[in-house]
Amino acid sequence: MEFFKIINVKTTADQIQKNIHFDNLEILCESIFVMDYKNNIADIGGVWGEFSLQKDKINGGLRFSLLECPNALTFTITSGYPPKPDQIIFYLTVNRTELKLIFIDEIEEFINDWKTGIEKEFIS
Repeated sequence: MEFFKIINVKTTADQIQKNIHFDNLEILCESIFVMDYKNNIADIGGVWGEFSLQKDKINGGLRFSLLECPNALTFTITSGYPPKPDQIIFYLTVNRTELKLIFIDEIEEFINDWKTGIEKEFIS
C-alpha cells in the first residue's frame, strides 16, 4: 500500500539531506526515539517496536527503511517533483495490498507526526 502527504515547506533536495539527520529525528517525528546510530543506520524505537532505520541519500532527498520490518516499511522525503515540485512530498510504502484499519491509523499518525515536525522545525 502507498501513502503520501504534501508538506508545505519550500526547500531543495540538498536542504533535506543536510537538515534531516539522526541527531534531530526525535524533534522531527514524535513517533520515533533514537537509541543509537552509526553512519547511515540508527537503532530506533516507536509504536511498532524496535528496528534498525537505514537512511539513504536519493535523487530528490532521503529514503528511510525499517530493515527488520515484516511489512518492508519504507518512506521518502523529497522535493522537486510533481505533484508539488516546490514543496516536500512524504511518501510511505508497505509490501501489503490490505492492512488492518488500526495499522492504517498508526501509519497516518506517523506521517502526520513527520508533517507537524517538519513544518515546525525545518529550516528551508
